[in-house]
Amino acid sequence: MAARLIQPTPSAYGFPLLIKNLLRTPLIYSPDQEIIYRDQARFTYRQFGERVCRLASGLESLGVGPGATVAVMDWDSHRYLECFFAVPSMGAVLHTINIRLSPEQLIYTINHAEDDVILVNEEFLPMLEAVKDQFSTVKKIVLISDTKTTPQTTVPIDVEYEALLAGAAPTYDFPDLDENTMATTFYTTGTTGLPKGVFFSHRQLVLHTYAVITNMSGFANQANVNSADVYMPITPMFHVHAWGMPYVMTLLGAKQVYPGRYEPEMLLKLKLQEKVTFSHCVPTILHMLVSSPAVQKLDLSGWKVVIGGSALPRGLCKAALDLKINVYTGYGMSETCPVLTLAMLKPEMLDWDAEEQIKIRCRTGLPATNVLLEVRDANGKALPNDGKSTGEVVVRTPWLTQGYVKDPEKSEALWADGWLHTGDIGFIDELGYLQITDRLKDVIKTGGEWVSSLELEDIISRHPAVSEVAVIGVADEKWGERPVALVVPKPDQVAGFQEEEIKQFVAKFADDGVLPKYGVPDRVVKVDALPKTSVGKLNKKEMRKQFQG
Repeated sequence: MAARLIQPTPSAYGFPLLIKNLLRTPLIYSPDQEIIYRDQARFTYRQFGERVCRLASGLESLGVGPGATVAVMDWDSHRYLECFFAVPSMGAVLHTINIRLSPEQLIYTINHAEDDVILVNEEFLPMLEAVKDQFSTVKKIVLISDTKTTPQTTVPIDVEYEALLAGAAPTYDFPDLDENTMATTFYTTGTTGLPKGVFFSHRQLVLHTYAVITNMSGFANQANVNSADVYMPITPMFHVHAWGMPYVMTLLGAKQVYPGRYEPEMLLKLKLQEKVTFSHCVPTILHMLVSSPAVQKLDLSGWKVVIGGSALPRGLCKAALDLKINVYTGYGMSETCPVLTLAMLKPEMLDWDAEEQIKIRCRTGLPATNVLLEVRDANGKALPNDGKSTGEVVVRTPWLTQGYVKDPEKSEALWADGWLHTGDIGFIDELGYLQITDRLKDVIKTGGEWVSSLELEDIISRHPAVSEVAVIGVADEKWGERPVALVVPKPDQVAGFQEEEIKQFVAKFADDGVLPKYGVPDRVVKVDALPKTSVGKLNKKEMRKQFQG
């Protein structure tokens, strides 16, 4: 007997999941709450709602309609948040451009996404000047300016952002769209080949928003987030919608603080002045903050910070907790919208001591609501949740990109066997927590055995002289590959830093059975800094290129 489908009444309305409706709730519950940009602008949600309508009206006057693509090049700002709502709610596609792309990558993404209009901050005009003669679809350029001056540029500017809004209607009738309408697109840079475009629908972004709220607000945990929080992103809004958190915090009607360019002094000023309680960033940003001498004198208690993009080493976690920063891990990818897991402590863990909690906070996390996540071996067989069976992480959720833009071959590889393949290696423990142990491309194979670069980094990070660390595999005639640790010492440890001491420190973990003896690095190299990608992750491809010899 087949399952029975609902037969709706002919007059019944099938309410679609649309981004425009996420803004209705705060306009009812908290219309006078504030949205802040640096120390330059403050708006209530009521004013913000009107600006979203004005932006849509202004873009329509420039020829933007359903199916058009509007690109944005800006620092994190209230303007970016306005674009998050206005552009997709019109039925257009929002293209969030990575402002750290090379000229070749930049023009490729602009033309590949078929951008019709580009909103560009004056600071990024030189980037457009270098490629403007190669535009294939761009029709209009809107200038974003904090200085309110006319820049000297060869880029043809059609209108300035605030002037566009000032001359536009304060109301806009956003249409009811099919919830599967494309809402956003952006490009993953990776470390090889041309950037790959991912895309997300209204339905996917709304469901992602609901799932994140459920997990961060609905369950008892160490870092509950709700409408009383003050939110400041420290993950670029061009990168996976700032992890989707601006949609989450807008729906909650929370106070939001957008810092513009990430400058340590401004971030700390806003944190203290606006009483920020919730942020998210990559480990390198957290490392920058906790390493700042000025931070040691500040009260950072009550600041909940989610770390993603790379593993959170236990040493860095402890340094943050020592400063009373309530830090823990989140996990996802550009292809996953992004949130898949969050390292939430279960209620019975809230009374654990700090060392025991750190183990959980640095786990990759528990699957979010509506995330089906498995670890599979090379033959595609699901492995048990025993904390030791390691394989590739594959996922299914309602908000995964359904492919790469105009790239059916890579799309099929991404979705082999109907599961999205993350390219990450890991295990799931008996309590249900995922632990990523490495990227497929970064795992070190020595003498036929795998060594986790992330596990080695986690161990080395606990040495009191270590500020930052990255572990890579380098070619070895006998063993195939051997691990090499690149270490940035703490400033007060540079002069007396001993590479051999780090090797001995790791060897103790091997003696205790935590690490196989073949996992102890052959070499420890003291470096001044570690190469990073455009979104602040460790660039291991560049490291392997530098140290392969």
